[in-house]
This record gives sequence, C-alpha cells and structure tokens, in this order.
Amino acid sequence: MSFAEEFVAGLRTRHIAPKWFYDAEGSRLFERICLLPEYYPTRTELALLDRHAPEFAARIGTGAEIVEFGAGASVKVRLLLDALESPRRFVPIDISGDYLAEAAATLRADYPGLAVEPLAGDFTRDLVLPLAAGRRIGFFPGSSIGNFEPEAAQALLARFRQWLGGGALLIGVDLFKEPAELHAAYNDAQGVTAAFNLNLLARANRELGADIDLGGWAHAAFYHPPLRRIEMHLVSRRRQVLQVGGERFEFDEGDSLHTENSYKYGVEGFRALARRAGFEPGPVWTDAARRFSLHWLEPANPA
Repeated sequence: MSFAEEFVAGLRTRHIAPKWFYDAEGSRLFERICLLPEYYPTRTELALLDRHAPEFAARIGTGAEIVEFGAGASVKVRLLLDALESPRRFVPIDISGDYLAEAAATLRADYPGLAVEPLAGDFTRDLVLPLAAGRRIGFFPGSSIGNFEPEAAQALLARFRQWLGGGALLIGVDLFKEPAELHAAYNDAQGVTAAFNLNLLARANRELGADIDLGGWAHAAFYHPPLRRIEMHLVSRRRQVLQVGGERFEFDEGDSLHTENSYKYGVEGFRALARRAGFEPGPVWTDAARRFSLHWLEPANPA
C-alpha cells in the first residue's frame, strides 16, 4: 500500500509502520540520530565493522555482490566495500527513493570501479531484484530487524534467504541492556528523536494535505520489559480531530499513535530465530560490553 493508504489505515488502528518515517527529511533526521552521544548502536556497530572487516571480507570472497536492505546513506557498507577484493556490484534498497538516489550518486563518485544499482522499494513486500552479478551477500545493519514483531522478523529473514539465492547475510542485532541506557538512546537531550517521530505527522501534512498541529503531539519512548522492546508513540496533548483522506479521526488527551517497536535480543535467542527462518547461524561478533552484535548467517539449504 502507499503512504496515504497506510497512514489512514494506521489512524484507524492507532499503529503506523515505522518504515514511513523515512522520507527525505526523516532519513536526514535519522542520520542525525546516529551521531547523538546517547545513541550507542551506530558507533558500536561501526566499530565492530571496522575492527572485523578483514574477517567479513574473507567470508564474502572475491567478486561478490552486496545487497543492503534499508540502505539509507550507505555509510556502514563503506567499511565492507573498502575491505573487499573486487566487489562486482552494490545494490542498495531503500523506501526513500530521492534519498537513495543521492546516496548512490555519492557512492559512484567515491567508488568509480563499482557498479552501484539502487533499488527504490519496500523490502517488506515483493521486490524484483536484478539478476545476481556474483555471489550475493545480504547486509542488514542497524538492528532494523528489531522493528518487526518476532514472527514478522522470522518471515523477513526467510524472504532475505530466498532473495540471496544461496548467499549469506550479515546482520546487526541490538542486545539486551540496562533499561536506563535504552531510555536515553530513544529520548535524546537534543530532541532529535522527538523531531524524527513527529516528522511522520509533518510528512502527512506535506504529502497528504493534512492539517495536523504538530504542537498537539508529544514524543514518548519507553522500554517494555515483558515484551523486550522499546516502544515509540506520538501522544495527543489534548482532545483533537484529524481529517485525512476524507475520514475523521478523534483523539482524546493522552491517546497515542504507536509508531515504532525496537525489539532487543540475546545472542542465542536471535540465533534460534535465524534457524527458524532457514539460516544456519555462524560466527557472532560483539563489543566488549555486549551492547550490540553482528551475526553471520548462511542458508541451511543453499540454493
């Protein structure tokens, strides 16, 4: 479905998928989040990628094709590309077409010998990938797998396995940690995460002709221990009515729109999930504090 269709459907159910955060403005705000002192995942994952790049390159091999799911600015993949021997092609996939095109143009300039073929689309739905140009390796950093309910995460991994056609997947997974540290990461002092969350409503104003008063909504993020996830919400500050897509939606003071989940895993728990999706888990790399992990997954039954 389109953003318009899913936004209206989300107002009905009070739950909007986080993929719709990522228009051009949302993508830029997320890049700012990644630089925040409270937001440990990006710098921890970058350090792991930098430290272990030769190991990843040895596993990937010569002349491979890298497919990045949810590529954004494709910052992290550069650490892989720099370590690889003669990579044949890079296929970044992202739902924000304009932002993806900008990032792809920058990559082409920085890697003139590399074929860069961006694919604008929603990887949670059916996509047609180009025919593989070499051994196809998937790259899914950032712990974006945590945005999906466990059953949906398993289904997504199974979809990746099919698309990779016998190739492996390198995936970033955020780990359990102190709730206070998680709370700080999603409630930064500068308010960038709040702006990122509220941009979903601003996008509806820009693209759908909605007239939502952003001042009537507050960012809320908290850790839910029984479900092992961070939840993000937009909370109505007062009684208000939204008119979008010819429909009328009433919100009372304190009502919320649920905009994101970010599940946290234990290493063994995620490996079990990967097995259920048809992968054979390989090595796992973590930082010394076990904040974050990178997993190498091979298909259990290669095509």
